[in-house]
Amino acid sequence: MARNEVRESTEEAIDALFRLPPPEFTAARNDLATRLHKEGRIDAAKVVRALTKPSVSAWTVNQLFWRHRPAFERLVAAGERLRQVQASQFSGRSVNVRAPLGQVREALSELTRLGATILKTSSGRAPAGVMRRVTVTLEALSAYGALSGGPRAGRLVEDVDPPGFETLAALVPRVGDSSGRSAPSKVLRFEQQSARKRHAGQKAARGERRDEAHRQARFTAADRARHTAVRTLAVARREARRAQTVLKSAATRAKDAERDMVQAEQRLQKLAERAHEMRQRARRAAVDAENAAQAVGDAEVTLEQATQELETLRARPREAKGNRKSRS
Repeated sequence: MARNEVRESTEEAIDALFRLPPPEFTAARNDLATRLHKEGRIDAAKVVRALTKPSVSAWTVNQLFWRHRPAFERLVAAGERLRQVQASQFSGRSVNVRAPLGQVREALSELTRLGATILKTSSGRAPAGVMRRVTVTLEALSAYGALSGGPRAGRLVEDVDPPGFETLAALVPRVGDSSGRSAPSKVLRFEQQSARKRHAGQKAARGERRDEAHRQARFTAADRARHTAVRTLAVARREARRAQTVLKSAATRAKDAERDMVQAEQRLQKLAERAHEMRQRARRAAVDAENAAQAVGDAEVTLEQATQELETLRARPREAKGNRKSRS
């Protein structure tokens, strides 16, 4: 097998690891590392052995990448369009940021719903805390997009934080540049233009545009953070209300169960006392029945004796009368 084919097969095997459910990851990783080592691919085995099991939220984002690629790519494309609009804004043009920002939010909402479905199918529930981390990671990936050096979707092992203000400004591409390469920062581009075209009197204008660029970058990042915070707060409040409702219901059920338990114990005690009384009565009845049976037996014996004696007495007069007749 050619070196490129070997490398591709290893990459495919690693991708397959990150598609597995979390409980199966560690064993499958160790098996793959052992197999690679036996095949003499020592370096590849070390790389595989060093792979970390993804967190639940990172695993969910990975599954969105592998299972729902069109929706995932729509999010990345929406993030790219947003950076293009920001680039136009940085160059001094009047542009509408709301439309691409709305596209990012729509794609993000779709993936969040799909992620909740994946979690519920896998574990039966989609905890609010996990879903918040999934949303933040998806937002970060939309900001990084497909630029080189960004986080690699499909193999995430932990949550991804959104890029900072300086990083976000550096990620904004030149207007019309569709190569996907990372563009130089706004500050550097303006300095190069100043060296070639601008005279000293234009430095103040460049400084204003630079400040505006940074302000817009901060505004965009702050707006995303605000919307994330609003969603997080809303989810937290819903969870708190739900927890209070569950707590009250559980307390009521516990109180009812305790009352039922006390009543059941009281009924059980009464039934036990009643059963004891019935057993005592049954014992006494058994004794009385035995005594009655003995009395019946004694009475039968007495009756039999009396009957025999009566028959004997009846027979004696007849015998005497017969004797008198025979003598006469």
